Amino acid sequence: MHTSIDDSPPESPDAGKHTRWSALLFSQLAALIVVNALADTVILAPTQVLPRMLEHFGTDQAAWLGSSAMLAGAMWAPLIGKCADIYGKRRMLVISLLIACVGSLVCLAAPNIWVFVFGRLVQGAAVAAMFLSMAIVRDLCAPRIAMPIVGIVGTGAGVLGIATPFLYEVLAAEFGYRVVFVAAALIAIIAVIGVRALIPRSTNKTPGTVDVAGAVLLGGGLAAVLSYISLGPEFGWLAVGPLIVLGGGAAALARWFLVSSRKSEPVIDIRNLNRPLVLTLLVLVLGAGAVRAIDPIISIIAHVSPDEQLGYGLAGPAGTVGLLFGLPGVGMMIAGPLAGWIATRVGPPATLAAGAAIGTVGTIGMFLGATDLYAALFFSFLMALSAGALMTSGFNMMAIHAREEQQAVMSSLVMVMLAISSVVMTFVVSAVLSATDTVVAGENVQTATGVYSSIGVLAGCYVLAAVAAGVLVRRLGITSAYRL
Repeated sequence: MHTSIDDSPPESPDAGKHTRWSALLFSQLAALIVVNALADTVILAPTQVLPRMLEHFGTDQAAWLGSSAMLAGAMWAPLIGKCADIYGKRRMLVISLLIACVGSLVCLAAPNIWVFVFGRLVQGAAVAAMFLSMAIVRDLCAPRIAMPIVGIVGTGAGVLGIATPFLYEVLAAEFGYRVVFVAAALIAIIAVIGVRALIPRSTNKTPGTVDVAGAVLLGGGLAAVLSYISLGPEFGWLAVGPLIVLGGGAAALARWFLVSSRKSEPVIDIRNLNRPLVLTLLVLVLGAGAVRAIDPIISIIAHVSPDEQLGYGLAGPAGTVGLLFGLPGVGMMIAGPLAGWIATRVGPPATLAAGAAIGTVGTIGMFLGATDLYAALFFSFLMALSAGALMTSGFNMMAIHAREEQQAVMSSLVMVMLAISSVVMTFVVSAVLSATDTVVAGENVQTATGVYSSIGVLAGCYVLAAVAAGVLVRRLGITSAYRL
């Protein structure tokens, strides 16, 4: 009797993954870029028509109208991330896209602000679609090319972002603010078709159960606390209603923290967070939040003429708004792949620190950009470079430190931090602007004090982000440990 011994080498963990560029890989990237184009449309496009939405609904709650989708992203991300690891990333990506499409249609038909905000909360599922596309890249590609491809997928939608702001500006002037929600619904449908046709079914699944109660506690707690931040300026920070909302949210988050630390399969396992990951998340909270919060300020500046003598203003020929929102898309498109490519040589901590430093310069420069179009274009471009580098480096840091079976849920943690920081920073900016506005010719207008104070707050956040990134680089160093 002969016994055969299999002495063949074990199958590589990268077997079946892309190790080089191919036509199939390009087509899959195109599908994932469309997914992220939906996320960009949901998050950014409404800021371009923000004044029209405020006028239509008769409200000054700019933060609610502009950032409610990011708020919902913080609620959706943990649950969808955990489900993706268990049931498959492609399946949950398609479900997220369909939910976002429904939310866009609700916003399109909303008869009042409350229905509109509900639609924006549903639309927030597009944020989950964004982090799932990043996790899918790790399933499709070997690490050597996965890092730059994460940058391409994350920022490649900037190609569309170059032209769409001009298109939205023209169409919104003709048909109203609803055009951005028609666009979001159409992009969602196209993305579903592309993902179903080109992205293979997820084979890397983790047996387990979904902690629905934990997801409800975490998502509900975050929503309540962030709602308090929004409602406080209008109803009073010490009013009974907002305090009840804050107390309920804090209690839910405390309960989630206590319960999740004892569960074997929590929706987000905070025990997996080491110091480098905590520092990474801190940089993302401070830096990426500042980038998102600058958009409403740019929108205000772009719609005010220097002739009004308010101390700021860039309004000029048709296309000014589109240029201010379109050019940064080029910056993100460049920075994402470049940061990924450099990260394969010096490590994501170094590219994270570089992004924070560039963003600090860009934010401080917006003090000049408030009155000068060319300065605004240049420094907002720097902030876009920073945003692309931070996002790509953040996802790559998570991919390095997370186990293969936890890629989706760990990526969701990045989106939770991005969503929280975006909402909080935007609400802070909105509060500063509301507290310093004045009345001119019977209308509320933003003062120069409010605009420059808001920029100062964001610049301070970026300085702190740069310090945290420096600590991270000092701790991990720039070594070959991250070279792939």
